[in-house]
Amino acid sequence: MSISSFSFPTAIKFGVGARKLVAAHLLEQGYQRPLIVTDKALGLLPVLADFKALLTGLDVAVFSGVFGNPTCSQVMDGAAAFKAHAADCVIGFGGGAALDVAKIVGVAATHHGNILEYAWDHPQVRAITHALPYFVALPTTSGTGSEVGRSSVVSEDDTHLKRVVFSAKILAQCVFADPELTVGLPASVTAATGIDALTHNIESYLSPAYHPLCDGIALEGARLAARALVTAVNEPGNLQARSDMMMSSMMGAIAFQKDLGAVHSCAHALGAVCDLHHGLANALMIDTVLAWNFEVVPEKFDQLAHVCNVSGGGKAFIPWLQALKAQVGIEGGLASRGVTAADLPRLVDIASNDICHQTNPRPCSRADFERLFIAAM
Repeated sequence: MSISSFSFPTAIKFGVGARKLVAAHLLEQGYQRPLIVTDKALGLLPVLADFKALLTGLDVAVFSGVFGNPTCSQVMDGAAAFKAHAADCVIGFGGGAALDVAKIVGVAATHHGNILEYAWDHPQVRAITHALPYFVALPTTSGTGSEVGRSSVVSEDDTHLKRVVFSAKILAQCVFADPELTVGLPASVTAATGIDALTHNIESYLSPAYHPLCDGIALEGARLAARALVTAVNEPGNLQARSDMMMSSMMGAIAFQKDLGAVHSCAHALGAVCDLHHGLANALMIDTVLAWNFEVVPEKFDQLAHVCNVSGGGKAFIPWLQALKAQVGIEGGLASRGVTAADLPRLVDIASNDICHQTNPRPCSRADFERLFIAAM
């Protein structure tokens, strides 16, 4: 498998072995003191040590303080590590959480105030005015597509509410998308992140916003995930399946500039209230929400069924999706993951206030969200 180079708009090096190009790339750009931003688990694994060994000629420091759903304090700690190392660039290495933190460590390191003051919905939102450190990204999961996104999602430390820093200025200057970095993932992580990628493609396609470019990308991203996810879970060393899932993940993140839908509003609430992994939360809600959406856009479900090679048309798409979840080991409802009726009021509050459902194909009221959560129990 060769390495492909393309831009959309981020420069991307895609293929097995792409990680080996990072050192030469940074040196060619004139950078010598990178800070690697990664999560606690990866920081202890050979995959990070092996990658660090490839960075010959560079003076490398590692910040591995990212864990769970990323928080404001993790970003500020990363910024402190950047300053302590006198770093001149940032390497994001990890899944969506690590990459979301890595994207804005440079903002916090070069700007005044708390990073949440740069969230788009802050009442006195600060602008990103200074030049940011050079930033490259290496995804180690295939789910969020954060490596090609222009948003960073971090939670408030006390309330766990998710806040979004959104700016083209935080896009990576180059992405090194190496499917080999995902080979060692546990099957459960491959499954949850894979359903996350599929959800991004599906929800962006179903959004009523007008963006035919994103529609085309989303449909192809859904096709790739549909053909590759089960193989990636069952045959972790299958590099073609891993490549398809990594590409689907990036395509979903590019497509959802068209916006998302109620699945994500529910997932954001589940992350805030119950600290569920984002991909798993999407997986637990997607078939329930899509069954509700089917009534208003059946023709779009016909298209999804077609590209995902589902026989029986749009009406068969949701049963196929349920079967896909079972095939990759995601079974049971919210209750099986510790969600209780006592959580419902706060789940409904957060989902109702979440921006994603504003582009759901079917308007969602508080009562609708309550019914969806109960149905997904």
